[in-house]
Amino acid sequence: MKRLKWLYPGMKIKRWIFISSTGVLLVAIGSIILILKRFPGSKIIGSAVVILGALIVIYGMKRMIKSFIAVFLPKRERELVDIMYHYRQLEKGPKVVVIGGGTGLSTILHGLKEQTSNITAIVTVADDGGSSGRLREQFGILPPGDIRNCLVALADAEPLMRELFQFRFGSESELSGHSFGNLFITAMCKVTGDFEKAIKESSKVLAIRGRVIPSTFDKVKLVAEYRNGQKTVGETKIAKQNSPIQKIYLDPEHCKASSESFEAIAEADIIVLGPGSLYTSVIPNLLVDGIAEKIAQSKAPKVYICNVMTQSGETDNYTAFDHLNALITHTRPDILSYCIVNIGKVPKELLKKYEEEGAYPVLADSDKIIENGYNVIEGDVVNAQNHVRHDAKKLSKVIIDLTLKTKGKKISID
Repeated sequence: MKRLKWLYPGMKIKRWIFISSTGVLLVAIGSIILILKRFPGSKIIGSAVVILGALIVIYGMKRMIKSFIAVFLPKRERELVDIMYHYRQLEKGPKVVVIGGGTGLSTILHGLKEQTSNITAIVTVADDGGSSGRLREQFGILPPGDIRNCLVALADAEPLMRELFQFRFGSESELSGHSFGNLFITAMCKVTGDFEKAIKESSKVLAIRGRVIPSTFDKVKLVAEYRNGQKTVGETKIAKQNSPIQKIYLDPEHCKASSESFEAIAEADIIVLGPGSLYTSVIPNLLVDGIAEKIAQSKAPKVYICNVMTQSGETDNYTAFDHLNALITHTRPDILSYCIVNIGKVPKELLKKYEEEGAYPVLADSDKIIENGYNVIEGDVVNAQNHVRHDAKKLSKVIIDLTLKTKGKKISID
């Protein structure tokens, strides 16, 4: 009975099925005429009937396919060839694993999804502030904010759907401060009964290129110890202390890594750490049991994207080497092989704005990094239109190219 539904009125399919069937019938008749040769001119007539039938079949199938496309890709029928070609090319791209959190991770994902669809974002779940913190406290789920940002960054859905996930309710509502995407993931978690399933179902809604995985499904808190002996519990409180950070760790210290993160790291063609807040976005992922070890064991290039600007209360006066040194101090020296350092200039008007917030350009002390046995990739990778950010397109190109290049001590970006 289900097959008969194709014959329902208004489907705009029956006519093309009939025309295609007629074409098949003509091809069969023409073939019989050619084989039997019962009358003069059989060869010419038979060939003509076969050709006519074939053309009718092609026309019918073309119009039938167009009817399907009009339903699944409304107003984009003419883009089908480009869409298919682009999709197939992205499928052939290298397997990239990006580890971090916050706006830094979503920035690089924007660029990478135009180069490959084989992307795995491993995201921190130590956030305890804003909408994510409230939902975490109220519903006992992992914080959805960073995961939402990564899903949106990798989304291949219509722009309106991406805007919907990022929409944040205003102060006039009881939902003040919450983003729709955070609420959607929370609801999906309650419906499916599992945070992992909630992410996968949300990924389908946004048709993302790649996948997004929490570094752990355990509920962890971030703890910071400072050089003055003080201690702070909670990701949002860490940068508020007016003291240099000595070390950070997770509470509980031993938490289980997600199995998919191990699989992605083992299969990766390149592993990227950052960009993002050093102590609250990048390092927390590496403190999850086994992740740093799996990265070190990988034969793929391991790249740290150093931040363009220092972060007040977290990396004050840090140079590029200081950033890298903090990573290896909290993990192990063989977790990295490359460091991408920005040498592009930031406009003076933006510098003044950031100076008011206690943020300054990170000094590119590349020679010191090289002296310690790491390769350096230097270049202008900054986007300073309205905010100082990494240029996603430039960075993604460097990362993809690096999978094909021989390692050297220093690479310059054109």
